[in-house]
Amino acid sequence: MLENLPILSLLIWLPIAGATLIIFATGQKHQQATQWLALVTAAATFVLSLLALNDFDSSRFYLQFVEDKMWIETLGIKYSLGVDGISLPLIALTSLMTLIVIISSWNNIKLRVSHYLASFLIMCGLMNGVFAATDAILFYVFWEAMLVPMFLIIGIWGGPNRIYATLKFFIYTFFGSVFLLIVLIYLGNQAESFNIFKMHDLVIDADTQRLIFFAFLIAFAIKVPMWPVHTWLPDAHVQAPTGGSVILAAIMLKMGTYGFVRFMLPIVPDASLAMADFMIVLSLIAVAYIGFVALAQSDMKKLIAYSSIAHMGFVTLGLFISFSLLADNHQDAAVMGIQGALIQMISHGFISGALFLCIGVLYDRMHSRNIQDYGGVVNTMPRFAMFFMIFAMANAGLPGTSGFVGEFMVILSSFQVSFWIASIGGLTLILAAAYTLWMYKRVMFGDVANDKVAALTDLKPRETIVLIILAIMVMLFGLWPAPLLDIMAPSVQHLIDCNLVSKLSPEGMCS
Repeated sequence: MLENLPILSLLIWLPIAGATLIIFATGQKHQQATQWLALVTAAATFVLSLLALNDFDSSRFYLQFVEDKMWIETLGIKYSLGVDGISLPLIALTSLMTLIVIISSWNNIKLRVSHYLASFLIMCGLMNGVFAATDAILFYVFWEAMLVPMFLIIGIWGGPNRIYATLKFFIYTFFGSVFLLIVLIYLGNQAESFNIFKMHDLVIDADTQRLIFFAFLIAFAIKVPMWPVHTWLPDAHVQAPTGGSVILAAIMLKMGTYGFVRFMLPIVPDASLAMADFMIVLSLIAVAYIGFVALAQSDMKKLIAYSSIAHMGFVTLGLFISFSLLADNHQDAAVMGIQGALIQMISHGFISGALFLCIGVLYDRMHSRNIQDYGGVVNTMPRFAMFFMIFAMANAGLPGTSGFVGEFMVILSSFQVSFWIASIGGLTLILAAAYTLWMYKRVMFGDVANDKVAALTDLKPRETIVLIILAIMVMLFGLWPAPLLDIMAPSVQHLIDCNLVSKLSPEGMCS
């Protein structure tokens, strides 16, 4: 069906074209036209991602929907796109969450509505480009460009300390990107091509691998973010508008872990193996220590922001525990660890996005995120309380929700390496239950706290639609994760078979 259609280019450029029309054709005078054009553009992009999923051959590991054209001939840089079972689900997640943000922002934004909606559509196209690019320089262009709309979203529509949060966000992420560009140029020269998958075939000595590893680590760890380079995230979340927090948590954090999978693990596997224990320790610190930090928060947004750091620690734990498992010849467990990490990336997108939307619903009515200002909300917003409970339980890893599946797979694979690693990893389930349910209890239960809470109105139809969609996704992949596992399995197996082998010599390598 999609054989002759440049589906990936459409997923990148359709939302950007829609954003251009919104800015120049509708402007600020026709707000309703602006909203509907944004909604149609986001819906069309999501439908295209569903068509791509439907036509994707999940039995094969190779790249599909490939587009390959020369871009800058003198430098050998190509406009090269393709997706596998790892990147395509992330594109679908990006397109869905952008649609969710457009719907949830309906009539909530009063300042520069056209620019606000256009920023999210541009960011959607650029993030799809990150996941679809197979040329390293094209990847880097998309990687850097998508910082600009998020910079504007926080800086223009954010909270009172938005300038500080915006600058901190930009400085951190741009600092990491400098190292990424240097190493991509080096690898391109060595491979005589900027094709990412040709870089996978490079023979690299141990010392060089170690330098490349740390360059990648700085770039991708900041984006995840991993401890101790995580401090920009809570500030960015607290100051960002609700839509900005949703995209930041649901998609942008995943770009860091995607970078690990697409670049670090297959290009420098020997250095990754040597540093696996170091990465596991950093991941466990994020899982355990940051969980305790979340317990101390009184701001709901900041609590969920720290929760995101802890849950992303599970992703990096699953990715790097695979090296210890392969060293002990536990290939099936290594596959499970990486698949668990990838499932956690998708699941966290739904859950964190939903929680930030729930907090946004309360903030729109009360203009406060402080837990102490609430109490007894269930008495005035029973439907909202039901949805908030679903997402709170999913955040705590309740079996039957998507939050359980990925974390369970990572813990199960960790047991093959060390009981203590698995136990510390499992601690996050206890901590997540503690801080999430503590927040839920204080906000939802008890007597009505004040007149403002007594005057709250329950969910509007628009808010209900958004939360129903996310609740379905959380429950669906919690009860039936097979579709995600099936689409990822061949690509993960190929990563294990061919790309996580030694690159110190060409023997045994496959492309």
